[in-house]
Amino acid sequence: MTALRDDIAPPPTSTRPAGSTVFRAAEQFLRMFHGARPKAGPLDTRLAKVRAEVAATGTYRHTPAELAFGARLALRESGWCPDSIPWRGLLVRDLREVREAPDVAAECVHHLRMAAGTGTIKPMVSVFAPDSPWRPGPRIRNDQLVRYAGYRERAHVLGDRRYIEFTTGVGKLGWRPPVPRGPFDLLPLVIETGTEGVRLFPIPRDAVLEVALTHPELPWFAELGLRWHAVPVISNTRLTIGGIDYPAAPHNGVYICRAIGEDVLAEDAAYGLAPTIAGRLGLDVARERTLWRDRVALELNRAVLHSFDVAGITIEHSADVYLPAGDHHDRPAFLR
Repeated sequence: MTALRDDIAPPPTSTRPAGSTVFRAAEQFLRMFHGARPKAGPLDTRLAKVRAEVAATGTYRHTPAELAFGARLALRESGWCPDSIPWRGLLVRDLREVREAPDVAAECVHHLRMAAGTGTIKPMVSVFAPDSPWRPGPRIRNDQLVRYAGYRERAHVLGDRRYIEFTTGVGKLGWRPPVPRGPFDLLPLVIETGTEGVRLFPIPRDAVLEVALTHPELPWFAELGLRWHAVPVISNTRLTIGGIDYPAAPHNGVYICRAIGEDVLAEDAAYGLAPTIAGRLGLDVARERTLWRDRVALELNRAVLHSFDVAGITIEHSADVYLPAGDHHDRPAFLR
């Protein structure tokens, strides 16, 4: 009825499901919607209109209220929406008229600006054009709107190791990294449509709210030059509401400190900074039983939490709140 699923497949050559299948899903969803919204009008009237629309076109169009309800419900049921974020209050941006790649890219940038606000992160979802029987909707091939490049250089890796292959892939499509390269170079948006194919769009640096990382007790930490973006926008999931698929529905919550410090900056598969920080702390790294990695993770998490707090930007410290997931960085989705 409503769902949020990974979407890494290319646009389908045919998007025409059986009309009876679409209507059954629509009926189930609309009964739930009208049960929750008694003032939405007569259910039978709405079902008759949707039945006729599906019979004529193979699909139907949600009302703005149905779209907002369905998107919020799908996000809640996916486990994305924690108790700390009231799911009924999630902002749903109705962008169903937007399907061309440049317009999708522009609205993604606007999503980043809106969600960041003045530091109080606003959870929201932007819903772009759906798949229809005659035309597929747009697809965003980045797992999150903001990701940093990874480069395999002669003696070492620069940047995020998780995105080395993705960085290589967009390079083959024409993207050129800044000169000189750095550990926090923004990757472009990769957007695919049925008529335009795959296109790349740079993200303006001023659209990305970033936090320079410092430590509350270790002055040398600032010398590492670390930073991270403040708004985690998952962008390669498919939203399904009442039989209608919206393949591009980027959505954001708020970070928890562990998702940045421990799971990215310290992690060997990502930035791999644990040995460097352990050396600055004077820890014994010869044996894992010294738990030096745990100490490094703790100090990185402290630095992230401290830095976001000082900057006045929303972040959580509990594992019971939203943790960004759905990272498909093992292979560039647009090259599959």
